[in-house]
Amino acid sequence: MSKIIVEIDGKKCEAQEGEFILNIARREGIFIPALCYMTGCSPTLACRLCLVEADDKRVYSCNAKAKDGMVIVTTNEEIESEREAMMQVYDLNHPLQCGVCDKSGECELQNYTLLMRINEQKYSIQDTFRPIKDWGMIKYDSGLCIVCEKCVTVCKDMIGDGALKTVPRGGEALDKSMKENMPKDAYATWNKVQKSIIGLSSGEEMLDCQDCGECIEVCPVGALVSSDFQYKANAWELKKIPAANPHSSDCAFLYYQTKHGDSKNYEDKIFRVTNEHHYASLSGAARFGFDFENRVLGKDKAMLDKAVDFIKTKAKGIKFNSYITNEEALILQRLKEKYDLKLINSDALIFQKFMKAYSSTSGTDLYSGTLNDLKSSNFIITVGTHLRYDAPSVGYAVNNGLTMNKGAGLYFHQLGDSIVDGFSKNLMSIKNKVGSEEHTLAFILEFLGKALEVEVPTISYDSALVNLPEDYEAKIIKMLAKKDTFALVVGEDVFASENVAKIVGLIDRLTDTKVVIIPSQTNTLGVSKICELDESCDGLILGYNEDGDFKISALGDGDLDVPALNQQEGTFTSLDKRVVPTNAALAFSGYTLNCIANELDVKQNYTIDYTKELPVESGYEAREFDSLPNRYDNGGNELRGYVLNATECEVSDEVGDLKSWDVDGDIVYRSNPINQFNYFTNKTSQLKESGGLYVSSEYLEEKALSDGDKVKVGELEVEVRLDSKLTGLIPYLPTFDKDIDVSQIFESGYRFSQISVGKV
Repeated sequence: MSKIIVEIDGKKCEAQEGEFILNIARREGIFIPALCYMTGCSPTLACRLCLVEADDKRVYSCNAKAKDGMVIVTTNEEIESEREAMMQVYDLNHPLQCGVCDKSGECELQNYTLLMRINEQKYSIQDTFRPIKDWGMIKYDSGLCIVCEKCVTVCKDMIGDGALKTVPRGGEALDKSMKENMPKDAYATWNKVQKSIIGLSSGEEMLDCQDCGECIEVCPVGALVSSDFQYKANAWELKKIPAANPHSSDCAFLYYQTKHGDSKNYEDKIFRVTNEHHYASLSGAARFGFDFENRVLGKDKAMLDKAVDFIKTKAKGIKFNSYITNEEALILQRLKEKYDLKLINSDALIFQKFMKAYSSTSGTDLYSGTLNDLKSSNFIITVGTHLRYDAPSVGYAVNNGLTMNKGAGLYFHQLGDSIVDGFSKNLMSIKNKVGSEEHTLAFILEFLGKALEVEVPTISYDSALVNLPEDYEAKIIKMLAKKDTFALVVGEDVFASENVAKIVGLIDRLTDTKVVIIPSQTNTLGVSKICELDESCDGLILGYNEDGDFKISALGDGDLDVPALNQQEGTFTSLDKRVVPTNAALAFSGYTLNCIANELDVKQNYTIDYTKELPVESGYEAREFDSLPNRYDNGGNELRGYVLNATECEVSDEVGDLKSWDVDGDIVYRSNPINQFNYFTNKTSQLKESGGLYVSSEYLEEKALSDGDKVKVGELEVEVRLDSKLTGLIPYLPTFDKDIDVSQIFESGYRFSQISVGKV
């Protein structure tokens, strides 16, 4: 799209041709009221407050596209009169319970009523009973609802669930004479609010979705609220602490909102988590899984001395995971160097090897794409990831790109997902054979070469393993019409394959395709960049959030306690290759890893003093923690930390012989249910899933099982749990439950295992 110039209230503004006027105004800091519109989603025209004059014509700025030379007036006497009438309609019969409403103090209806000085009510009508609904983690008070449809829109256009819709309210009909006696937009708004409330698309009584809570976040009034937060605190009492999602590699921006507890425990606690919903969504794990802090009574000096002595005199290695900050990773690396220790992190090591193989064909050590690239693409391919389960925010971005850009794509995975199938009618779900990932990527390379008309190496593959439908060529040709922005998403299933890494590198270098590789844990990318990792260790092991001969743990289950990630300052390296800061929401009265390091002569005053020492040769910058920005601007630009610098590498086109896996018998997959990622999410109070064998309704029928039955997976005995969104006959076993050890089932590093499953 070409650049244009428009004039808004006398200010010359640069924009893209076809861009919505409201987005331009927001970016330029020009205020236009709007209750229903969200950046990145389709306009609903529900609130009508954003009306403006464009070239002397009345238009709604959320839906009107800018043209070169357009002159826009955002307010005049007539517009203000219309907006005032609409606000009176919204306030009509709205319950006067601001004193106890959870939204009071940050309510957009409250704000606009005060801003527009609404101090009288010209209209009246008999109210209709509007019930309160308990939807599990969410409460809906239809009496407070203004039917702006933001919840419906974000659920459909951003999240991909489509779980909400407007339903008939049964309100009293408006007197037809009012149509002639009041502004037309105010009448239309009133008519809509009288007729509708929000209901469930399923027609059921309980909300069946992935519990992201984004509908709560976008609600401008108190109609939708977290069941856990309701009536617990007032907005103005809460302190907002900017941080990053500690559970997933999206490291999405969030606010921990804290205040003191009650008379029994006056310590600060987190009451809720919120986000900047116009710019980035948040997974349910981040929104609801916040109370995983590690509470201790004080400093245990005797145990600190034992930890120091163990590292100095006994330990041969440190075993840890990637749910740590960059600074912690650097401290572990310094301890390795000083005490000749092995660093054992199988998750980051597999990723490190994958990225090394990728760089040999891509010519760079970092992949090209970001979540925003997915949102702006109109043809998206995903392979090797149980998408919504592995990285909900990536799922949101894929859905948003397909929905908003009238996109199409290919979704390769052996486990079916009814929600992903519903992202777009032009998304083809293909259940490639287990163990066929190398052949699948070879097909994708060939496909992208043809679609983008570029020359790529020929790699022979077995199309039977890719499991393409018979008429796929005709369907794909139709799907490719008018598609010009391509993206590829690659996930954890394929990290153990060097050939896949090399083919992905070829795709990134030779085709105009934005590649996103999803790191499997919060800071897998950061750990793989900072630490020199080892395959194994002979001798005693120090466990850091992992089991060992001496265990240091943020879970409260070790020999020495350290703070959890909601009690730390530091940085993560996100899947967007951005070094983002996170801040401590809660105090920790014990020792930190930095305290231990100081006793071992690896010295800094504070953990964040290591931020400026992160390795420049790995793409980091020598920047102080307190200098890192942590916000979005009005245009939606992410001003968080900085982007990791890429390094050029020697390049070749060499790929080895493709391998596959002969499968004969039961298959089980390693994955976690939506919003459960690790032991920390499992510790939280609102995320209540238990471990077990998660199966589809088809699987229950095929195996003559019922939800709750006990089965043996090899020698492991677990309960069967129905996942209503899962389709197909491959179940999955989670890793988040400490009471169920699945490590021996998936020893190879591959997420599929051939193992017997039988009813107990």
